[in-house]
Amino acid sequence: MYAVVRTGGKQYKVAVNDILRVESLSGEKGDEVTLDDVVMLSDDGGIKTGKELDSAQVKGTIVSQFRDKKILVFKKNRRKNYRRTNGHRQSLTELKITAIQ
Repeated sequence: MYAVVRTGGKQYKVAVNDILRVESLSGEKGDEVTLDDVVMLSDDGGIKTGKELDSAQVKGTIVSQFRDKKILVFKKNRRKNYRRTNGHRQSLTELKITAIQ
């Protein structure tokens, strides 16, 4: 049994006991999180989408809150003496999926 959930503007395929990294969710380590935006659900009865999933939920536990490695953003226009460098570190949450309902 697996589900496809949407969080942080991205979609993730999850199953029970999966560990996944998503964009930062509020909560502390060990807190229970419920993801209500289920896009697709697959079980022994087949695949369900759309209105069939109004009551579907994916529950998970927060394993850790951390920041990803830094990426550099460099812009340059040649022959115009224009150079800009920025860095970005994304805040992430690591989730362990405990149940698909």
